[in-house]
Amino acid sequence: MFAQTPPTPSYKWFSCVISRTVFATLCLLPIFGPATYAQTPQNRLIKIGVVQRFGTKATDKLTLKALPGDSLTLSYKTPQGTETKTAASIKLEIANKPLESPLVEERVVLSSHRSFESAEDSANQWRAQGIDVEIAQPLRWQVWAKRDTYNSPIVRRWLLQSLQAQGNKTAFLETKVSKQIPQAFWILNGFRFNRNELDVTAGRKAIEVLEETTQLATATEPEKVLKQTRIYGGTLHLQKNSYGTYTLVNDVLTETYLRGVVPHEIGAFSPYASIIAQTILARTYALRNLRRFAVDNYELCADVNCQVYKGLTEVYPQSDKAIAQTSGLVLTYENQLVDALYSASSGGVTATFGDVWHGPERPYLRSIVDSPNNVWNLSQQSLSDENNFRRFMTLKKGFNEEKEDTFRWREQVSLTSIGGFLKQYLQNKKHPLANFQTVTQVDVVKRSAAGRVLQMRVQTELGPINIEKDEIRNAFLPPISTLFYLEPIYNPDKTLNGYAFVGGGFGHGVGMSQTGSYNLANLGWNGSRILGFYFPGAQVVPLNDSITFWRE
Repeated sequence: MFAQTPPTPSYKWFSCVISRTVFATLCLLPIFGPATYAQTPQNRLIKIGVVQRFGTKATDKLTLKALPGDSLTLSYKTPQGTETKTAASIKLEIANKPLESPLVEERVVLSSHRSFESAEDSANQWRAQGIDVEIAQPLRWQVWAKRDTYNSPIVRRWLLQSLQAQGNKTAFLETKVSKQIPQAFWILNGFRFNRNELDVTAGRKAIEVLEETTQLATATEPEKVLKQTRIYGGTLHLQKNSYGTYTLVNDVLTETYLRGVVPHEIGAFSPYASIIAQTILARTYALRNLRRFAVDNYELCADVNCQVYKGLTEVYPQSDKAIAQTSGLVLTYENQLVDALYSASSGGVTATFGDVWHGPERPYLRSIVDSPNNVWNLSQQSLSDENNFRRFMTLKKGFNEEKEDTFRWREQVSLTSIGGFLKQYLQNKKHPLANFQTVTQVDVVKRSAAGRVLQMRVQTELGPINIEKDEIRNAFLPPISTLFYLEPIYNPDKTLNGYAFVGGGFGHGVGMSQTGSYNLANLGWNGSRILGFYFPGAQVVPLNDSITFWRE
């Protein structure tokens, strides 16, 4: 399909495992060989926060270890300059450092969001009002009044009071008083090093990281230590973040980064054309989204808030071949990288950007019936009509995802459970009605032409609460997508007990359906054709200097 030929790998060793899912012996590729890409403008270094909040608990530990036959080089700053040490491994730990006087930290939180996309749109609206802002992710995505600009208690309070006088109800002042702060340290040759920054390199450009976190005891579960081991190509850097803890950042070449993304997003044994499509999307997504963590001085995360990235822990022949074969290829629209969105399953119809998030529409992200056949005409039968939507949801055949478990689903939940989950969501947002006691009714108020729920209304004794777009998947436990309708469930005495959420798809449903791409690949479609189906008007092109990564 593509002209490039993958390089002949020079493998050093193999690791074979038995897959429990496919009952076959699977040989993972060595971490060296085709991973040794050279740094070029088309293969730039990117900064991935692989451990984002190290030090949240005093029991957090990180062990950094060289591979057999290699060693680590540790670089850190001292008053005299930069010092270096070598070691086979080090353990980074946390000590609570007492402060001479309490540290007061506060910030004006202007809005809170489930997703970066809506946070960025909110940030742009605040900037249009002349307010300097920054986007952060302490847990939920938040828009903050920029701390360097609003850098005194008087200025912060003035801003908040001004906003409240204008009727704003989302902004609040977040204050934290600390008598001690987390201090990262390690012990080497009997000496303890307390440092807020550390660079770690290895001769073979691969470092093993063992992360240990303590899960506190609950009423049903005892306390336990959770361990996770990853191998990361490139280098590692420990640095402070905006939340008083630390981030372990992996500086890695784009093409090496993709080795840890593609098999864990699409599946290493998916049809090859779908892996090709995923590879081009993953490369495009990474390069377009480098601004996400500017507040913390890195670029991307390693979880579902960006793309799942597991380093070189498990790399596979099929995905490595696709990465090499598509080297430097990206998806563009009018010479700009597309918003390369994808989800597990569309439920039979993809969503536009505005169906899910706030912000301007992308012309290449359209509502498309996820089928190679003519099973439904959206232009003639809009799914914003409730009767049309419910009829569409009864259709089970002719779709790309019809064999998937998440294509159609149904989940019942009581009013009590709805209220408990919603209360927690509203408390996290500092919502003015977060202290409600009773939910009496839930309704779908508005849905899009593609059937996505745009607004829900919850009736409580304190008044109605409206939840919009992708926030719905945070505010209610059952829906795994916003493609659903509500079915009331009644008690024997005819009083309302709760609702069944009856829906389809898994995830936001914008852009490519990963499971949908499997079917198209099995029908003989190549990667470019699959991308053209899900991103009409977009083009696969080699990355070059004329392409705009992102335009605000």
